[in-house]
Amino acid sequence: QDAFIAFHVDKLLVGKYLKPLQIGELAPDQPSIEPTKNEKLVKDFRELRATVEKMGLLEPNQLFFFLHLAHILLLDTAAWLILFYFGTSLMPFIASLVVLTISQVQASWLQHDLGHLSVFRKTKWNHLLHKFVMCHLIGASAKWWNLLHSQHHAKPNCFQKDPDIDMHPFLFTLGKKFSVELGIKKKKYMPYNHQHKYFFITLPPLLFPTYFHYHTFYIAYTKRYWADLAWMLTFYIRFFFTYGSLLEIKSLLAYYFIFRMLESSWFVWVSQMNHIPMDIYYDKNLDWMSTQLQATCNVEQSLFNDWFTGHLNFQIEHHLFPTMPRHNYWKVAPLVKSLCAKHGLEYQCKPLLTAFADIVHSLKNSGELWLDAYLHK
Repeated sequence: QDAFIAFHVDKLLVGKYLKPLQIGELAPDQPSIEPTKNEKLVKDFRELRATVEKMGLLEPNQLFFFLHLAHILLLDTAAWLILFYFGTSLMPFIASLVVLTISQVQASWLQHDLGHLSVFRKTKWNHLLHKFVMCHLIGASAKWWNLLHSQHHAKPNCFQKDPDIDMHPFLFTLGKKFSVELGIKKKKYMPYNHQHKYFFITLPPLLFPTYFHYHTFYIAYTKRYWADLAWMLTFYIRFFFTYGSLLEIKSLLAYYFIFRMLESSWFVWVSQMNHIPMDIYYDKNLDWMSTQLQATCNVEQSLFNDWFTGHLNFQIEHHLFPTMPRHNYWKVAPLVKSLCAKHGLEYQCKPLLTAFADIVHSLKNSGELWLDAYLHK
């Protein structure tokens, strides 16, 4: 299956786990592909995958990732040095917050690369550095992230299968079809017709300081990710020891909460610009490429956009080839565009600010659809 091939680097190693699951073979007169999937597209995508492998686009440039890690560590150190040398008055306090936020967000993009096994050829080295970056530098569980993010990649924007859209319907109503359905059923957990307004003060600033904080520890504890918990504690010990030596307790807690809010806002706007404006509904059991294209869109390339988004401006290429090192997305993009054009698939690419605005517009449209259906007699 294309999903299996997309997720795994060492096919022989993980292939052994499939043997107990083999329960039989198809009869000679049975079709080899389900009717909901585009057989020609599946064939062409697999040919593209073979071309990508021959071009060496799945091979990482480790100097790229080393320099990326180096700039994260330098910024992390600089955030503390600013307070140490310039004091804890307002301007150094703000400057330190900004520098630490940049370091944390860039670390979150790097842990994303490591979680997808795209930094090293050896899986174990990806896992080891993933724990260092995610658990020690950020303070969250690497296995928790893998658990949720793998589900997202397998079925993006599919309700009850993609945890990234679990905010529907309790906080937001997402997607045109779901919004109409909620309205017809007269369900109202929130004033959805105002969701494009309260979005600004809920999900972006509060996702990390509230829900993620609780959820990463909850999952790590209940699933007994003891190694992750130990690594996570080193982040909090390091943070409160180093910054606690410079700041009073109230200032320290304020500093921590503010940088988490800033980090959360940056992450949410970037991560949701590729998905919320796209189709959101139940799983249609489409082929791999169709599934990803319906749920993802791109943002225009530039040096700033690549850095600011951790190359998630190439969300389509990332979803089609999740183990591909991010520095190669731009190389495969023309091939993906060509295949989309051949099969009549929409390949969306937009400016960064337009992508941000589309989040708000899609929430506004969904809220209006809900209200119309809710008030309809």
